[in-house]
Amino acid sequence: MRRMRPFFLVTDGGFLLYWSVSLLILLGLDVVPASWLFKDYEDPVVYAWNWSFFPLDLVLSVCGLLAVRRHGRGDASWRPLAAFSLALTFCAGFMAVCFWTIRLDFDPSWWAANLFLVAWPCYFLPRLARAQVVDRPLRRPHSDEG
Repeated sequence: MRRMRPFFLVTDGGFLLYWSVSLLILLGLDVVPASWLFKDYEDPVVYAWNWSFFPLDLVLSVCGLLAVRRHGRGDASWRPLAAFSLALTFCAGFMAVCFWTIRLDFDPSWWAANLFLVAWPCYFLPRLARAQVVDRPLRRPHSDEG
């Protein structure tokens, strides 16, 4: 978790910031320049697509931040929370990359952010799974013999 922690904090904090700004925009406040918004931000279909990520991003952020907190307290339940958050983070980034690919829209800033969401879980999830296996030796099945 020591190496993953900064990634969770940046990703989950970034998502919470992104959705806070999005909520302010939804309320009609111009908190960022229009040039910072993704292409076709005002298009109803693209707008709905973006908001379809809100529950996913919220769940993965809460799970990631909870994993960090529980790890800090020595609570072993951080591992499944971290694994779940990593899987959802990958999915969120991958779905966005697929969407932008289908639209043939290659804005470097949006691509960089979403490729980051794809890449770092791919690095840490296998390591987390291997560490889980090492920490939990296989149990021998009970036998009725002898």
